[in-house]
Amino acid sequence: HALRIGGSFPLVCADAGDLPFADASFDLACSAYGALPFVADPVRVLREVRRVLRPGGRFVFSVTHPIRWAFPDEPGPEGLSVSASYFDRTPYVEQDEEGRAVYVEHHRTVGDRVRDIVAADLRLVDLVEPEWPAWNSSEWGGWSPLRGNLIPGTAIFVCARD
Repeated sequence: HALRIGGSFPLVCADAGDLPFADASFDLACSAYGALPFVADPVRVLREVRRVLRPGGRFVFSVTHPIRWAFPDEPGPEGLSVSASYFDRTPYVEQDEEGRAVYVEHHRTVGDRVRDIVAADLRLVDLVEPEWPAWNSSEWGGWSPLRGNLIPGTAIFVCARD
């Protein structure tokens, strides 16, 4: 996306658990549905983000709201019945024809996310659960006004390095 929109800022592709930046380099770091759901050890990533933040710096990240994992991916009434345990932390895995994992997403409860933040020596400043906007009548994937008005689709964690 950054290449498409252009700009003079440098782009870096790196392992989120091993960032190529000096300690205390940034005031703000953001991850929108990025690394955290896709790593088995989110504390490692959170500690690395803390390392590159200056004191007083913020890390804001969004993930699919953890409650979403308990419901089927259906936008209609069938998507309103719990079909799995919220506490089942079995990763979601898609495999190719040879049985190799090509997509892996790790489920964490809200409590897991909070404990991970604390374990990384970050402070949770806010947890935002955006409500479905009244103007949005769209339906896509498992989301619709029907579901969106009843359960949150996104959790946004605002963290600080003290």
